[in-house]
Amino acid sequence: MTIGTTVTRLLSVSIVSVCIGLSSLVSASVKVSDMAPDFTLKSLQGTNLRLEEYRGQVVLLNFWASWCGPCRQEMPILDRIHQRYEDTGFAVLGVNVEGEIAPALKIPNLTNVTFPILIDEGQVVSELYGLEAMPSTLVIDRNGVVRYVHLGYKAGDEAKYIEVVKSLIRE
Repeated sequence: MTIGTTVTRLLSVSIVSVCIGLSSLVSASVKVSDMAPDFTLKSLQGTNLRLEEYRGQVVLLNFWASWCGPCRQEMPILDRIHQRYEDTGFAVLGVNVEGEIAPALKIPNLTNVTFPILIDEGQVVSELYGLEAMPSTLVIDRNGVVRYVHLGYKAGDEAKYIEVVKSLIRE
């Protein structure tokens, strides 16, 4: 076997390994009709919140970071949705993916959000959900099933959030 043949085989094996790895990353993303993976995270107030405790409610789960411009733009809008529908069996949970409290404190304080902000230390939940964009928003029905997934944010996206939330509240 020549050195060229050995290198070619190693490259082929490497390429196949990378492709298999990438396909497993893509398939790890939570999709519509999947059960929302349960998790427990500490809130900015210091209490642990578990997603399973929200079973029976419609939940808008928003993954965000302080360095993300669209995330900062979306936060006050999500809070208005939270305040408007919280009495109907609806909750918003914000998951900061930076893993530290200091950056996570900046945005809620600036935007005066009232929904719980959770800290994803070590990005364990972010990996569990297979995040592909920032922000990432999921709407989960009363049975814990993911019914809507939206990646990114631009002005006007909240209209679809509201449409999905209102539909699930009525179910």
